[in-house]
Amino acid sequence: MLDKSMLRFTKMNGAGNDFVLIDNRDGGIHLDPQQISRICDRHRGVGADGILLLERATNGADFRMRYYNSDGGEAEMCGNGARCFARFAHKVAGAKSQISFETPAGVIGAKLHGDLVTLQMSNPTDLRLSVPLRIDGEDATVHYINSGVPHVVVPVARVDVVHVCTQGAAIRRHEMFSPKGANVNFLERRADRKIAIRTYERGVEDETLACGTGVVASALIFAATRKVEGPIGVLVRGGSELTVDFKKEGAGFRDVTLSGPAEFVFEGTIDL
Repeated sequence: MLDKSMLRFTKMNGAGNDFVLIDNRDGGIHLDPQQISRICDRHRGVGADGILLLERATNGADFRMRYYNSDGGEAEMCGNGARCFARFAHKVAGAKSQISFETPAGVIGAKLHGDLVTLQMSNPTDLRLSVPLRIDGEDATVHYINSGVPHVVVPVARVDVVHVCTQGAAIRRHEMFSPKGANVNFLERRADRKIAIRTYERGVEDETLACGTGVVASALIFAATRKVEGPIGVLVRGGSELTVDFKKEGAGFRDVTLSGPAEFVFEGTIDL
């Protein structure tokens, strides 16, 4: 018999972006921001970039996904987390290899292929190219798109020399993107349809090894500015390569998919 203060969880990662997943289909788990931060703490808790709750759907989808960043704040969507969520639902809830789940960013579809998951993303919005931005006294040109959550994309010659935390934090908190702020991606072209990125994530307030919606945002910005078609391979800091495909529609995009790994790490319980 498990004590009521003990919380069962599963640790997973998607391309190095790591998460704690919790089955909350009975609706009995209510975590406050302090509990979320403690669970995500890498020294005093399990350690994760965020927490995903599996819940019952309310709008006709198979499930509902709720995502919380490690600072305790709820976010609309997480691409790497969604892939992990799909495999978790398949394991604990007997979900089929093709499922749907509701998020604040819309209904997301997922197809499972072993360790790999392909997500059918919601259509991106608010595409803005070549936005002038003054950062720390210097003029810069950035791009912006909402791929489920807001993302700024900054083209650079080399991602390995970028001061991601310093520059990312300055852009993330820029008044242009207030009050909620934006995630920040630094993009390097590697080939005609391949890029490398590094991402500063709001809510984590640090660089992460991967960011799924950032991968999508960066690939779409690359396609829009370089006039290329998909699929586009995206190398992330964690060493994995994810794939983004899409169809162009006027100046925008539709039928956007994100494919990449989702891996189980371990299971356990933590005392709340």
